[in-house]
Amino acid sequence: MIMMLLIEYVNIHSHGESFKKLRKSPFRQVVLAALLGLVPGCVGGFAVVSLYTHNLLSFGSLVAMMISSSGDEAFIMLAMIPKTAIFLFVLLLLIGIGAGLLVDRFIKIKKRPFAPEEFSLHEECCDKKENQPVHEHSHPEIFGGKGVPRKMTRERISIMAGIAVFIIAVVFGLLEHTHMEGEAGHDGHAHEIVAAAPESSHTHADGTVHAGEHHGSFDIFSERWINLLFAGLSLFVLFLTARANEHFIKKHLWEHVVKKHFRSIFLWTLGALLVIHFGMQYLDIEHWIKENVLVMILIAVAIGIIPESGPHMVFITLFAGGVVPFSVLLASSIAQDGHTALPLLAESKKSFVLAKAINIALGFLIGAGVHLAGF
Repeated sequence: MIMMLLIEYVNIHSHGESFKKLRKSPFRQVVLAALLGLVPGCVGGFAVVSLYTHNLLSFGSLVAMMISSSGDEAFIMLAMIPKTAIFLFVLLLLIGIGAGLLVDRFIKIKKRPFAPEEFSLHEECCDKKENQPVHEHSHPEIFGGKGVPRKMTRERISIMAGIAVFIIAVVFGLLEHTHMEGEAGHDGHAHEIVAAAPESSHTHADGTVHAGEHHGSFDIFSERWINLLFAGLSLFVLFLTARANEHFIKKHLWEHVVKKHFRSIFLWTLGALLVIHFGMQYLDIEHWIKENVLVMILIAVAIGIIPESGPHMVFITLFAGGVVPFSVLLASSIAQDGHTALPLLAESKKSFVLAKAINIALGFLIGAGVHLAGF
């Protein structure tokens, strides 16, 4: 939530970047698209889809973005499994660039028809309705009007209260694993080691495994420091929320971030946690999953067909809980792209189906290969 709010501040305050003079270089297009796909949330993905439909990016660039993109789930991974998330993002970037270059070499897509009134980026027109022509307008500056008192509306109070509660919980360590004991939490740490720092791990007598942590030393990737970093970031976002104008609070933060994204992520996360908790307690799904990893990889890439943020949360939660190996998380991440492909589905169904087919095939093959390699 905090990262989503911060991304929204940066995105709107910069007014978005125009891509008027994109150089005619397939390699640079693919790299640009893959990097935009790494941007947490929908902003980068929507930008690539818009550029693709305007014939400014190649089909390989589109595939690269869809592979490297994790959608809204990127925020969750950065919060739950930060070291694994960074390793995963770099891996997705490399896979996306490689796949994009190969696709551009062997698959040729004819020029795409596009309607200029469709798929304006969020920063271009936040109030745009479906089938409504794009209109040029300017919003007031986010922090414009110095000396003008800010109204403490319901939306502003709700957002600030939520941020404040999060800061308090982080400062007092309520979100750390010592307050959420259980086998799942310990195994989740073990996964962090596999993906990021296997050489510096150690195991305590109680079975808790810590990655890259040395007593008496500073480790920015330790759980405590990561949480304190988020607390500091949250204080900054709290300050920005207190100063922002009403248009930005209501249209961009409340209606776009909170109502459209946060609610969906919260419900999917809660649902995944409940299913995993009761499934592991009463159905012994953990044993079945560990005995059928290839089946889980197949399920993960099949669910990746859904152009929506949320379903991927199941596999993130399973990985963080130590139920599935890294190969399942990687396969799911390659196949899914959040809801960034929704505009593409409306504009070019052929491009959507072909790109999804490539992502699913790569997701399964790479996931299976990583599993057979022992990860």
